[in-house]
Amino acid sequence: MYYEVSGKGGPLIVLHGAYMNIISMGEIIPKLARAHKAYALEFQGHGRTNDIDRPITYPNLADDIAAFMDEVGLKKADIFGYSLGAITGLQLAIRHPEKVNKLIFCSGAYDIEGWQPEFRKFIPQMTVEMFLNMPFAEDYRKLAPNPDGFPALVEKLIALEKEPMALEEDVKKLKTPVLIINGDADGATLEHIVSLFRLLGGGVMGDMDKPLPNSRLAIMPATSHTAVITQTDLLIAFIEPFLEGETPKGFFE
Repeated sequence: MYYEVSGKGGPLIVLHGAYMNIISMGEIIPKLARAHKAYALEFQGHGRTNDIDRPITYPNLADDIAAFMDEVGLKKADIFGYSLGAITGLQLAIRHPEKVNKLIFCSGAYDIEGWQPEFRKFIPQMTVEMFLNMPFAEDYRKLAPNPDGFPALVEKLIALEKEPMALEEDVKKLKTPVLIINGDADGATLEHIVSLFRLLGGGVMGDMDKPLPNSRLAIMPATSHTAVITQTDLLIAFIEPFLEGETPKGFFE
């Protein structure tokens, strides 16, 4: 598994989206590295990490991250995951809770029913050929150990979209604080994202002597799925107070 380490501070693992790599995550990694020791990874078959004879599934990817942490001597870390990386981070918190301090869950879903109806209708129509001329196909060839392996990666990622995913009961049991970040025109519906926040204890009225939940919700305005990761200053404004445990003060405090 290819990875890069930058910055100083507490450990923060950065997990990219599908078809992406460390480079295509853009400025979010160097900005996170200003306050954290950032470990940016490239998943199975992505970037400079070889593909192997194994399906790409969220549990498999999460177990890879756990194995990586053991290999580099990280007992516990904060996790920032975008899209594919968000759901992998959630699976890591479910399967290896002792390894996750706080989770930033950016543009993901916890149930396949939570994706936008248009996207769910599109999944059965996906073909490898649709992806072969997209910009990230050229990026793949520039970085991959096997430049001809892109069609096989697409096939696995299409299969991943069709995998069952229903994590409600697992989410209910989570003790890990989660910052949920979603665009208001993202891949998951707003109703789904609010339901995730409620499963994590969110949705209380904070001025009525009830403590705020450990988890948080941020919705980015006028933002599609692929535009979320480009708004790095806004992301940092959400992420750093969450990781530092800072909350805005109200009138009654």
